[in-house]
Amino acid sequence: MPWNPNLYHRFQAQRSEPFEDLLKLVRVRPRLRAVDLGCGTGELTARLADTLPECDLLGLDLSAEMLQRAVENVRPGLRFEQGDQAHLDGQFDLIFSNAALQWSGDHPGLISRLFGCLAPDGQLAVQVPSNHTHISHRIILEMAAQEPFKSALHGFTRQTPVLSIEAYADLLFTLEAQAILVFEKVYPHVLADSDAVVDWISGTALVPYFERLDPAMQTEFTDAIRVRMKQELPAQPVFYPFKRTLFSAVKPS
Repeated sequence: MPWNPNLYHRFQAQRSEPFEDLLKLVRVRPRLRAVDLGCGTGELTARLADTLPECDLLGLDLSAEMLQRAVENVRPGLRFEQGDQAHLDGQFDLIFSNAALQWSGDHPGLISRLFGCLAPDGQLAVQVPSNHTHISHRIILEMAAQEPFKSALHGFTRQTPVLSIEAYADLLFTLEAQAILVFEKVYPHVLADSDAVVDWISGTALVPYFERLDPAMQTEFTDAIRVRMKQELPAQPVFYPFKRTLFSAVKPS
């Protein structure tokens, strides 16, 4: 997907909050072999490296646009590579992923694969948005089903692969994980108006739609969403409660 680092970072402060919560779940030990899946532009990966003494940390991302910025954070013990998180191989003491696994499908299969890449006593720590029931996402689906967008998108709509917290907990138990922790948290963001909500989703949820539309249709699609969003969220400022799922588990030693 053609990610825009500048657009994504427009709400960097708000997007950093769940990272800090996920970081608190990490068992800090020296000399960890670690990977950050969906590292993006690398600033938060560097923050993760700061907390892991003498670590060997790999930041992995599929987006060349994001990685062009990430290389600015390269240093001893921290490197970046282009790759697909869904096809991770190797063995790690820590597999960390902040707001990235939602872009890969088949989460039962994905989590099983990632768990298999853990070394004994290794930890999996993940945060994924679970905000797909919010009105902003329902409006995207509504607009994508209307013409001329339906034809331009060839009927495409994106359904989230994110599971319920109970399903993640059950999956981790089936994998014989230890120290299982799964919870959902609402992050209360206050944005200037409904246009700001559209700006937010333009850097994330709308990306798969934009890649299927020419520039003129991208603008038309976004404008149509802005009109509907203003109808549904007329207040100024707008309260934007963002739900996220966080989970952690350890592979038996």
